[in-house]
Amino acid sequence: MNIHNLSPYLRIAMDSYVSFPWYLEERVLFDYEILYLKEGRLKVTVEDDVYFGEPGDIFFFRPKQRHSISKVGTDLVRQPHLHFDLFYQEDSHDVKVSFKKFENMTKEEMKWFRSDEIDVLTIPLASHIRLRHHLVIEKILFEIIREFQMKLPFYELNMKGLFIQLFTALLRENYWNRNPHLLSNINELEQVRIFLKHNTGQKVTLDELAKISGISKYYLITLFNQTFGMSPIQYHQLMRIEKAREMIQFTNEPLKRIAELIGFPDIHSFSKAFKKIEGVNPSFYRKKNKSNS
Repeated sequence: MNIHNLSPYLRIAMDSYVSFPWYLEERVLFDYEILYLKEGRLKVTVEDDVYFGEPGDIFFFRPKQRHSISKVGTDLVRQPHLHFDLFYQEDSHDVKVSFKKFENMTKEEMKWFRSDEIDVLTIPLASHIRLRHHLVIEKILFEIIREFQMKLPFYELNMKGLFIQLFTALLRENYWNRNPHLLSNINELEQVRIFLKHNTGQKVTLDELAKISGISKYYLITLFNQTFGMSPIQYHQLMRIEKAREMIQFTNEPLKRIAELIGFPDIHSFSKAFKKIEGVNPSFYRKKNKSNS
């Protein structure tokens, strides 16, 4: 599955309060569930792993994954949660929320199990995530619940958009938790990124970037790649070509002059770099601009 085909279906979105001793017996779900612990404490068992949840924590349950939940202590537990399909299917409306063990499922219920494809889309998503910025996710979650309850016109569409924001924030939290070394260097990496973005008219060297960031150039390449998905030099090249495309479309500067302004020695090296990133020659955007004027 491709992440660009994501088409979430929100089955349940509710805010739940538990003020009494409570234990949810082991079960498996047909779909996915995100449970956010707003107040109180929980003990959550997922397969054979035991987690203790505190306010601001997220629990993530997958289809067919054994889990049980129990309240810890006497304080009120508040646990807003969502049940959802990552990809809308024809039977998405028919699927229910399960409270059964796998071995107690009927043949008809077995047909409702969704494929677990999250790890195909991204790095493995943990069952328990201790959030760094829980208020960001909390705000989106309660907006989703409000839309689900009010059901204003086009609420389904708005919930999809809100869910994608929530899911993105959750994936990023999961990514930072798995790569704490990136987070500890994020300010330096952002400083390098901004420098590259605002210096498109010249070539830059790794030695120069290492001096700016205070990070050795080889480690900088690794960190930058893990954070932004490409090396610093690749990012700089991308920014230069984006700037060139903008100038081709919205100015009358000759292509040779544009190549000079973004630091290329000649039109040939500029055209080669441009085509490698854009897939077309620079003149494509100049012709397109003229045809629309």
